[in-house]
Parts: sequence; structure tokens; C-alpha cells
Amino acid sequence: MSATVLTADALVEVPFHDVDVMEVAWHGHYLKYFEIARGALLRAIDYDYPQMRESGYVWPVVECHLKYVRPARYGQNLRVTAELVEYENRMKIAYVVRDASSTEVLTRGYTVQVAVCAKSGELQFVAPAALTARVTNKAAA
Repeated sequence: MSATVLTADALVEVPFHDVDVMEVAWHGHYLKYFEIARGALLRAIDYDYPQMRESGYVWPVVECHLKYVRPARYGQNLRVTAELVEYENRMKIAYVVRDASSTEVLTRGYTVQVAVCAKSGELQFVAPAALTARVTNKAAA
């Protein structure tokens, strides 16, 4: 991958329906926060889910990892950063969830997605040009 790092940020306020009785965000909701940042990253390279479909590929998440450092709480404003760290054979995106005002790290993690041909259902062992060309063009810009 180019020396240029492809990242995108998303701001999320922890809503009431995401917290438990102690007003701490339930651990499973962090994947939703990752998804919001992943969408921002994919839009930044013009390869969001509609463009994926149009290119003939679907990209299921096949792996995810989260490391909880500190809890997010009701009403807290979060900055979720998504960084594309691999794209040639699979799409690996790293995430950092921070408190938006203090920048304190709350959670780190990553997801791995693979390209699957929408028509045949066959796994692609090399990322399709629909992704690699966009990444290369964005990194060169």
C-alpha cells in the first residue's frame, strides 16, 4: 500500500438505547460505531456499498477484533477513526474510538472483509480492480 494512509473519521454520540443501567455502552454496539466509520472511509474512496454492488462484488465481514480500554458512556461524543491497512487480497480496516474532546482512547479494533463475486458466490483471493484502482487513485491524490 502507498505511504499515504487512507483514513476517515465519524462522530458518534452514545445514545440512551445503547447503554445499560450504569449508562455504559454495551460492548456489542462498538461494532455499529465501527460500521459508521467504515462507511465514511468507503465513501471517501467512492466504494461504498452501492458501488460495491454495481462492481459485482459483495464484501462480507469475516473477522472482527475489539480491545476495550475504557467505557463509553451515555451522551459521550466519540470520534471513530477508520484506517484502511490492507486491500490487495482482503480489506482490513483498523479502528480507534476516542473521546471526541479529550482524545482519550476508549476502544481499538479491526475488521476483515473479503470480496465475493455476487453472481457466482466465489471468494476472490485477490481484491478486484474496482477496489484497488480506487485506493491507488485516492492515495495518489
